Amino acid sequence: MSLTMSVPVHVPVLLGEVIEGLQAGRGGCFIDCTLGLGGHASAILERIRPSGRLLGIDADPEAIRVSQGRLSNYGEAVTLVNDNFVNLEDICERYHFHPVDGILFDLGVSSLQLDTAERGFSFHLDAPLDMRFGPGQGLTASEIINTFSEQELAKLIQRYGEERHSRRIARYIAQNRPVATTLELAHLVEQGLGAPTRRSRIHPATRTFMALRIAVNSELQNLELALKQTINLLRPGGRLAVISYHSLEDRIAKQFMRYAAANCVCPSGTVICRCGHTPTLKLISRKVIKPTSLEIESNPRSRSAKLRIAERLN
Repeated sequence: MSLTMSVPVHVPVLLGEVIEGLQAGRGGCFIDCTLGLGGHASAILERIRPSGRLLGIDADPEAIRVSQGRLSNYGEAVTLVNDNFVNLEDICERYHFHPVDGILFDLGVSSLQLDTAERGFSFHLDAPLDMRFGPGQGLTASEIINTFSEQELAKLIQRYGEERHSRRIARYIAQNRPVATTLELAHLVEQGLGAPTRRSRIHPATRTFMALRIAVNSELQNLELALKQTINLLRPGGRLAVISYHSLEDRIAKQFMRYAAANCVCPSGTVICRCGHTPTLKLISRKVIKPTSLEIESNPRSRSAKLRIAERLN
């Protein structure tokens, strides 16, 4: 099957809001830490051409391969790197790409990953339980499901999936191991919790699959580490934009931005400030930015997206 036939249609989330929030303009220098299929990157490049530059990072080598084709017309204005954004400062040092005018994180799983069965991200497509963003990473979802203790599984599903029935799910999985494929796991969770009703907005296995994906890719830990690195890379007035899709990611982004923007981080109730904290960011919008009803209708995957933006201070 040719590449053009196998690559899914990509609709970047909150595109207008991201471009406006980053203040992408001619000659700017930007980093897309989650390149995916290049939707946001191409829109940024259109705004910063002909003299601007963009660094695109993705842990998925297939995403890099697809984006190389889609962004080829921009020539040397684009640098694409197959790496994890947890190594952000090292990557920028390696490619002499700092300081920058804007940094974007779009933390959703890409259409390429969701719609490619063998990646194991979706319970709608039968495939081995993998869920790794890059093939060189460590544990697969299969190894977690089949080797973790029942207690460890329950803790993981509750922590990363915010699943209130995590113990019941973990017990049912442990009693029916080994589990080989995505559909097997989805059916086990469904049997443990009961089939979805017509009123249900999400499949019973949604939170379990999300928890596994987060654990396999160390997503939350990597996000915390990467956000801290953005401060040293943004030039004064540069913008940081983060699109998250569930409460754990959004909480990390919100707490990071608010801490960096605070004049004082002393414990609540402290009479005299002794922290010596100096704010490095300014919040651009204190309220989270969400997709319009029109965008959600045309792109249902954007439904849970939340965008936060902050600006680097002098």
